[in-house]
Amino acid sequence: MSLAGPSQLTSVQFAMETGETDMDTTYDAVVIGGGTAGTIAAIQAGREGARTLLVEKNGMLGGTMTVGGVNAPAHFFAWGRQVIAGIGWELMRRTFKETGEPEPTADFTRENETPRHLSMDKSIFAALCDEAVIEAGADLLFHAMPAAVVFENEGWNLTICTKTGLREIRAKAVIDATGDANAVALAGFELERGETVQPATLHMSCSGYDVDTLDFAALKVASAEAVAAGELKTTDISWRDDGPESFLRLHGGNANHVSAPRADTSEGKSAVEVEGRRAMLRMHRFFRKQPGLGGFRVDWISPETGIRETVRIKGKKTVTAAEYEAGTLYDDAVCYAFYPVDEHRNDGLDTNYRLLRRHLLPTIPRGAMLPAHSRYLIVAGRCLSSDREANSALRVECPCMAMGQAAGAMAALSARKGLDPEDLPISDVREVLRRHGAVLPGDISLEAEPADSRKD
Repeated sequence: MSLAGPSQLTSVQFAMETGETDMDTTYDAVVIGGGTAGTIAAIQAGREGARTLLVEKNGMLGGTMTVGGVNAPAHFFAWGRQVIAGIGWELMRRTFKETGEPEPTADFTRENETPRHLSMDKSIFAALCDEAVIEAGADLLFHAMPAAVVFENEGWNLTICTKTGLREIRAKAVIDATGDANAVALAGFELERGETVQPATLHMSCSGYDVDTLDFAALKVASAEAVAAGELKTTDISWRDDGPESFLRLHGGNANHVSAPRADTSEGKSAVEVEGRRAMLRMHRFFRKQPGLGGFRVDWISPETGIRETVRIKGKKTVTAAEYEAGTLYDDAVCYAFYPVDEHRNDGLDTNYRLLRRHLLPTIPRGAMLPAHSRYLIVAGRCLSSDREANSALRVECPCMAMGQAAGAMAALSARKGLDPEDLPISDVREVLRRHGAVLPGDISLEAEPADSRKD
């Protein structure tokens, strides 16, 4: 296994210092997708000594947290304890320090079923992600995507599409952190696709009005008339068919829905992006005609519409909602998760939302991150093997960070030991994660309330 020593430059460092481009063709680990999970995976693999390449289709790391504009990753803490830590939390702490924000503690979650989301400066966070990946010794390739993924001779042959053509890469282990299982699909493994998927959201920020002067009852009537006339869709301004009050009080934010039936494909994602901006334009035209909103403006929209759900892998294990809501402690659990079931609906009539029982902590098993019948292939992020309701909780950013760190640890160990991720002693995986600051399932013991105490 090749290691990046102190005298070696990553491809980014080499290009910055020499003005020339260079990239290895053989790696221990290749991470496809530099979003919430993939960035953490690449940092972990690099820090553990694996020669690592991170491939990202956009020009910025962080995924939904940065390019998607949802800079509130939800929940590192639960029931007064830290349940997700490690590299993701380290990057959050670095961001708080850079921006002069106080570092939050777990105290505010002690008896809180719905602790607040911790927000951070997404621009600073993105720059710190760059820094951490490069410091870990990983190569970083933006504006690139996989074109072919083939397993051969106990390793992976990857064809990467770059701005200047195709490049052939060899990797011992591959981490699919695309969120859409694109590498898994290219490799020919089975995916689960629901008849319906959750809608997307185009995150934005709006201004030019005084919320305290608005007549929300009149605006609700006007919006209903606009919907009836075909000038507006309910989901352009609300999840709940209750008028524009929430949207306007949030100044946009994460408050609209866009249908996203096939967003794992380029064609489907193109349709989502166009419809998201159409929805924004309909909303803009409607508001500008309303009393008190003549100066309404859209200050910015995220460059990418935030996707909640596309496909899920068929894994060696599958997390069900019943297991998730029971707080099942799997024998191969690699991290905790903490978020309510939160399935957004396409009808604009609210969400399917269920809180977890008090003092309950779900876990994520290694097997749910491994596509069935695969070797040296790991998935990190929202497309892990799970049913739809469990996925609606597991898709959020904190558990994706934790999965990413587990994936990076497994990839590094697999390359070092010559063992498939499924064959690694789980104690070895946990030892690496604990050494890099992660909280491991079993480290926290909290007594759950009886099942009939759950609040739906």
